[in-house]
Amino acid sequence: MTTRRTQSRPPAALVGLAAVGALLFALPLAGLLGRTPWTDLPDLLTEPAVLDALRLSLITSLLAALLSLVLGVPLAWVLARVDFPGRSAVRALVTLPMVLPPVVGGAALLFAFGRQGLLGETLYEKTGFLLPYSMWGVVMANTFVALPFLVITVEGALDNLDPRVEQAAATLGAGRWAVFRYVTLPMIGPSLAAGLVLAWARALGEFGATITFAGNTQGRTQTLPLSVFVTLQSDRDTAVALSLVLVAISFTVLVVLRDRWWGRR
Repeated sequence: MTTRRTQSRPPAALVGLAAVGALLFALPLAGLLGRTPWTDLPDLLTEPAVLDALRLSLITSLLAALLSLVLGVPLAWVLARVDFPGRSAVRALVTLPMVLPPVVGGAALLFAFGRQGLLGETLYEKTGFLLPYSMWGVVMANTFVALPFLVITVEGALDNLDPRVEQAAATLGAGRWAVFRYVTLPMIGPSLAAGLVLAWARALGEFGATITFAGNTQGRTQTLPLSVFVTLQSDRDTAVALSLVLVAISFTVLVVLRDRWWGRR
């Protein structure tokens, strides 16, 4: 991919403002790195509460990523390939969690799936199963905020896919499911993988919806971001260590997916 870069001397005002913008991101990271207790880092990250939070975060974020894959790919395909009334509204609804305050999302989940919620009350009466304040509540909250990232990534890939390839497979006798499975999915494979990793990373860092819908119980619903929130008030070194882990994961995801977003530089 080629890019157009100016060869002339850039305006000093733009460069200055760009530098200030870059510092807005760099300074907080520098502050975090400067406060990191490097020598005590192994001990801090192996404390029982930290290991519980790490284990729970990995389990719930991976389950949320799997649910996002199972639900997101069909949803993206329908939005990209099926012309139906209200498609724009459905697309807006799917992407709403990306701009919705996470706490509001958690409250909405509670009103829908809580013990007295729209569906949660019936579910609890019929089965005794309660989503809020459980590990599955964490998975639900994570999926709610992570699913849109996979949907928009896969939908974009489907929009850019040459339909003639699928049409050629259909003319050779392949059914619609065979075309989707053996032609469409392999062709959008890189974008699908990028969307899956992005959804996982978003689920791993989720805070607001989780604490509102699932609570903050150690060993049961306390994920890494929630553990940072708790330890920041009592053990700042542990909070910094956990924050560093989340920053490292997020930064790695961004570096790995850079070509999927803005092309190779």
